[in-house]
Amino acid sequence: MDAKLVCDFETLARGDGALVGGKNSSLGEMISSLQAEGIAVPPGFATTSHAYWGYISFNGLHKTIVELIAKWESGSASLAETGHAIRSRFLHGSWPEETAAAIREAYHKLSKKAGVSSDLAVAVRSSATAEDLPDASFAGQLESYLNISGEDAVLSACRRCYASLFTDRAISYRQAKGFDHLSVALSIGVQRMVRADAGGSGVMFSIDTESGFDRVVLINAAWGLGENVVQGVVDPDEYQVFKPLLGNDKLVPIIEKKCGEKAVKMVLGNKLHLGNNTPTCNVPTSKAERAAFVLSDKEILQIARWAVIIENHYKCPMDMEWAKDGITGELFIVQARPETVHSRRDIAVFKTYHVSQKGRVLTTGLSIGDAAVAGRICLIESAKDIHHFIDGSILVTETTDPDWVPIMKRAAAIITDHGGRTSHAAIVSRELGVPAIVGTGNATYVLHTGQQVTASCAEGTNGFVYDGTASIKTQTINLNSLPTVRTHVMLNLANPAAAYRWWRLPADGIGLARMEFVVTNTIRVHPMALIHYDHLKDASARKEIATITAGYDSKPEYFVDKLSRGFAALCALVYPEPAIIRMSDFKTNEYAGLVGGAEFEPKEENPMLGFRGASRYYSPQYMEGFALECRAIKRLREKLGFTNAVVMIPFCRTAGEAKKVLDVLAENGLRRGEGGLRVYVMCEIPSNVILARQFTEFFDGMSIGSNDLTQLTLGVDRDSGELAGLFDEQDEAVKWMIERAIAAAREAGCEISLCGQAPSDHPEFARFLVQAGITSVSVSPDSFIAVKMNIAASEGA
Repeated sequence: MDAKLVCDFETLARGDGALVGGKNSSLGEMISSLQAEGIAVPPGFATTSHAYWGYISFNGLHKTIVELIAKWESGSASLAETGHAIRSRFLHGSWPEETAAAIREAYHKLSKKAGVSSDLAVAVRSSATAEDLPDASFAGQLESYLNISGEDAVLSACRRCYASLFTDRAISYRQAKGFDHLSVALSIGVQRMVRADAGGSGVMFSIDTESGFDRVVLINAAWGLGENVVQGVVDPDEYQVFKPLLGNDKLVPIIEKKCGEKAVKMVLGNKLHLGNNTPTCNVPTSKAERAAFVLSDKEILQIARWAVIIENHYKCPMDMEWAKDGITGELFIVQARPETVHSRRDIAVFKTYHVSQKGRVLTTGLSIGDAAVAGRICLIESAKDIHHFIDGSILVTETTDPDWVPIMKRAAAIITDHGGRTSHAAIVSRELGVPAIVGTGNATYVLHTGQQVTASCAEGTNGFVYDGTASIKTQTINLNSLPTVRTHVMLNLANPAAAYRWWRLPADGIGLARMEFVVTNTIRVHPMALIHYDHLKDASARKEIATITAGYDSKPEYFVDKLSRGFAALCALVYPEPAIIRMSDFKTNEYAGLVGGAEFEPKEENPMLGFRGASRYYSPQYMEGFALECRAIKRLREKLGFTNAVVMIPFCRTAGEAKKVLDVLAENGLRRGEGGLRVYVMCEIPSNVILARQFTEFFDGMSIGSNDLTQLTLGVDRDSGELAGLFDEQDEAVKWMIERAIAAAREAGCEISLCGQAPSDHPEFARFLVQAGITSVSVSPDSFIAVKMNIAASEGA
């Protein structure tokens, strides 16, 4: 066999990209260098660039391609006509005998290695020799053929791979990237098929694909063969794993598990002989498959560890495809290539988008990128109609595949019905720098051509389509220019879905993570309604809870799982710096608004001063609910591994109440000091200041809640419009309280922080806090830079 025509994967290394392309050289690299570390890659072989140029020469295609491309560039032929003419020449070409013999021999050798006498089922994939360079991913540009068996069928699939180098989208893509059409050769990878049709498959990144947060592995998974995930045909499962804790076998650092709809799966069809019949087809999934996760926790951790090994080996963020053999249960990596978007960004340059004056929400989906744009919609449902697209419009369609690339790059934004974060629409949008909202489920139904909307990807993992033109403001700053300060500057965060977008900020931790946001937006159900589900009187609430908690063995487990993973995302953002989690501080009217909550909450005339905060935790009316909160924090720290989680108690009125709460925490496995657990208290009631020394005996730190402290010091309802002019955190009485609290805490050796907006709005207030000796301030992320600058000025004064 001529090694220059065909090479076994095990003889290749990543330096062979010019010979066999990025995908195939990477497969060879993993087989030769990483199998010893446990990475499983199916065996195979690759045709070389020599084989491609031999095919070109043997069929006299070079001159034909040059002439046809020239006609297109001169405007005398359309892109569609040019692409069709070139592909036709490839498909009707003949194989040089030497090349055909080499491919047949390699295929029979691979069959023998797999223990199959003949007709081994293989995947036949294209790998361009200019592929996966730092500025080009060729995402989905070239064709793959699955479940190919028989030497003649393999040769036929290889010929079609060659032709796919000149699909309309591939020609257009090369033109946009500045590649000479005849400087890019094609290698073909022929790899033993993994029986993912009976198992599952998907895509994996060693980086968060939206924010670039480099300490998580993102995994998408669906039943069946992986093309559906890549093309965005299905809404897949999504798992996120925290890389720094993967080395501890006792931990399960899976930050997030979302069960996707997975409505269809790609399975094997009839055998493909000489291009006849269908090698694969999509079939509906069962209800059980839609409700189940594709991978177990053990399997998620296994391939996440592989992602870290591969990333460390290549020394850059990686984009990988994996497959699970449903017959043997084995997991495999079937592709790995460098990630080509965030790896090119300057992480010191930080740009934010702020969207205000928004219209009503028309639809939502997963946000791709972090920008926001306003414009007119151009709804196109079929690739055959893409010539109707108006440049600069917001493209709306069901899903995209490589045929859509010529117009995707001309769109202001992209909105799709289907697809996940690793779908074709998502990958190409990131590379093109075009914001996209994917997986809305109904965009093509509720939106129409000519409609003016705002597409916002600037509000976390959820993207929003708003009616009309919103106000969009941007800010860009070089984080390297920020000053160093003695006072710690921390973040107030509540929404786990938006956490990663702030990872570049040099924060000293999270000073306030509000439990209420996670409960309201993710859990939605009153914890007591979950505990006493079987005795609920409200039939509609029972029905809604049953739907919300589907897939969980018990209703309370739903609460614990969702709450612990929600906080895991926040803790991961700043790990190992502290993340201070405030236990629930709903008022009774707010608790009653949760599903099933009305049966468990008293009606109060003044909930702001009523049954809230610490008093609930030891009360028989809520102790069981608080126990679920404690279980979630215990799991967060001990199972997921986020020991940087700090517990904070809100609205603790007396020292006696403080002791009761600490006892209840200990009864639920959260004993102060054990395993490094620290417990803080909110300083937001005048009694917290007056008896600050007593409170410091029970707690490791205090956090001044300036809103409630101002309200209760001045006797002003903070929600009153009529009294808004009197509500002032800089009032002398309030500053007196803050100053006394800081002095008492520092005297006791206790940490003390302030969480509020005032330090960012008023430089003089930041100066006051610094001079008073505050340990840290905690602010909203969009105020972080202003506060840092104000504190720097204060410390230098």
